[in-house]
Parts: sequence; C-alpha cells; structure tokens
Amino acid sequence: MNMFLHNINYDKFNIALGNTLLDPHFGDDKPFDAIVSNPPYSVNWIGGDDPTLINDERFAPAGVLAPKSKADFAFVLHSLSYLSGKGRAAIVCFPGIFYRGGAEQKIRQYLVDNNYVETVISLAPNLFFGTSIAVNILVLSKHKTDSLTQFIDASKLFKPQTNTNVLTDEYIEQIMQAFDNKDDVAHFAQSVEYAAIAANAYNLSVSSYVEAKDTREVIDIQKLNAELKTTVAKIDQLRAEIDAIVAEIDLPALSARQAGGRQGAK
Repeated sequence: MNMFLHNINYDKFNIALGNTLLDPHFGDDKPFDAIVSNPPYSVNWIGGDDPTLINDERFAPAGVLAPKSKADFAFVLHSLSYLSGKGRAAIVCFPGIFYRGGAEQKIRQYLVDNNYVETVISLAPNLFFGTSIAVNILVLSKHKTDSLTQFIDASKLFKPQTNTNVLTDEYIEQIMQAFDNKDDVAHFAQSVEYAAIAANAYNLSVSSYVEAKDTREVIDIQKLNAELKTTVAKIDQLRAEIDAIVAEIDLPALSARQAGGRQGAK
C-alpha cells in the first residue's frame, strides 16, 4: 500500500500476503542485498507460547524471543535473517525498543555484540500516515568494517504541513550525507564505540549519544551584574531626588498649617 500511494513501480517487487512471523515467504529466494521494512509497531504475537519458535533459524541466534505484546524485534530478526553478507536492511521502528529492558535488551545485545547495527536514525514526529509518533530507522548491516555504531538525530528536520510533517528532499540529502560519510557532527551525528554502548546497557536511543543543542538564551552574568549595579544606582539617585522634592513641597505647607492652627486657637 505504501508503494502504491507513493507511485513506486511495484512490478519490480514481489509482494506476498500472510503472517510474516509465523508463515514467512521468499525463503527460497534469500538472501537479499537490500531490505526495506515498515512493520507494525508493538503488536501481539504468539512468542513464547510456541516453544518451537526459539529453534526458528530467524530467532534462535539471539537466544530469546521478542515479548508477546511487542513483536517489533521479531520483525527485526526476521529481516536480519534474510540479509546477505553484503547487504543492508532499513527498518522503521517504534522508539521504545531501543531502550526497554528484558528480552528486548537481550536482543539489542545480540545485535550489537555481533556488530550488525550500523546506524540508528531518529526522525521527526508525524511523518507517517496513521501515526503521529516520532519513529526511528534501524539500519542493519552484515559487512561493517569497524565496530562503531552511528546515531543520527534528524528529529528537527521536517517541514510542517496541515495533516502531516514532510521530510523534504533537502533534509533527506542531509541525512544521507551524514550516513555515507560517518562524520561526527555536533548535535546531529555521532559514531560510538562498542564498549560505550555495552557499558550503557546496550541502550540504542539516539538521545543517549547525540547531545541536543541548547537553544536557551545565553546570559552574560558579568554584564547582567553590571547592569543591575547601574540600575540600583539610578534608583538610589531617583529616590534622593524625590525625597528632596517632597521636602521642598512639604516644609512650607507644614509651616502654614501650623501657623493657621495657632491663630484658630486664639
């Protein structure tokens, strides 16, 4: 449906219907050099209720199944199993799978320990039809040449529209340049060593590694203190001038009132 809506020539692709996790297709055609997947977010599946699934070649290497109420990593492992040794998979994911504990943490550990995670990209909210959440793109690779994992914070790259936000061609190019170059860019892209991710409980949240830009106004304390001293001095001077004026006005009036009072008493 996504391909149809975006006018992609789907004659070049083989699309099959069915339960991807329990009745996978294209087993005879794999491995694939490129996989793009947008699986459903946090859906239920049979998971551990079917003990035979832990022996499935797609899930067995991780040693644990995705939670029954959150099948996200089952789809990730499914894509990984179909990937060739020179291929990449780009998977749109719910952000929670990158920091939650339990079985999901163990699967992240498997992916990181085996150096399959190339890049995690955080996108802006409300880019996809049917959901307003800010999703992430997980890029898996079986041909990495180093042990670094790249994190890209693209959450600020969007053009606001009435119904959904838009990731423009310019922003896509900016993300792709960072992905291709693997250069560190302050507040945008950071490549992280394996040891740092392992020490962080295999957390793969982009915000854990890419420092957000501080947009708060920078206050010059010395300048502010100088301005305060000047203001206080002006207030003191003004208060003195007011006191002097009040004194000039009140003294004659007070003398007249006192003189009038003495005459009335006589």
